[in-house]
Amino acid sequence: MTNQTALITGASSGIGLELAKLFAKDGYDLVLVARSEEKLNQLKGELEAQYGIRGTVIAMDLGKQEEAYRLKEELKGKHIEIDVLVNNAGFGLYGAFDETDLVDELSMIDINIKALTALTKLFLPGMKARGRGRIMNVASSAAFQPGPLMAVYYATKSYVLSLTEALENELKGSGVTVTALCPGPTETGFKSRANLGESKLFKSGVMDVQTVARIGYDGLMRGKTIVIPGFKNKLLANSIRFIPRKWVTATVRNVQERAR
Repeated sequence: MTNQTALITGASSGIGLELAKLFAKDGYDLVLVARSEEKLNQLKGELEAQYGIRGTVIAMDLGKQEEAYRLKEELKGKHIEIDVLVNNAGFGLYGAFDETDLVDELSMIDINIKALTALTKLFLPGMKARGRGRIMNVASSAAFQPGPLMAVYYATKSYVLSLTEALENELKGSGVTVTALCPGPTETGFKSRANLGESKLFKSGVMDVQTVARIGYDGLMRGKTIVIPGFKNKLLANSIRFIPRKWVTATVRNVQERAR
């Protein structure tokens, strides 16, 4: 048992759920955060029974700015310190910028950027004071280039990657590590939420969520700054720097188009 606690946002499904299982297996107590209280309670029960850890469920919509503060205060009231923060909550939206819904995209910014920033800001000081801690920000392979037909989503993930790299530099020697997990297309609920089912991007093959979570978890535990699961995703992310930006953008546009 580690006697440490991991807070995971977006823990009710996908990468967040699989990460919760990995932390529980290694003896971490868990704070599970998402909108679906029923799903979280079911996961909490399963992990407590299987691994003997303690789970805490907090159902909330992190798209509301005040919720990050409420989460911090609720955990303070329960005397729970966070040793590992996993900012996994987020979603995407497919379509041309002038046709997608403004409310949905502002909500995406609230969750993908604002909530992640607020939670990191609120829980980092405690980690730094204790001289230990880990933060995982779930970005995407989308973070490395512009993304026509998902312009706002790609931009939010670029922010996540940039913030992570900057914080890693600021925190050298503090005992706190910051990791950006940058998966490519993965078999989760993201595809249907973003309306991406017919795009060439997902037709060309996806990674299974268990593999992505395991690679991310291992990278986090090793203190890696950037973790890109999958050889193809890693190759593409690293090759982009050598290709003219307009070519990269045009290629992404082609891949994002709906398959005919």
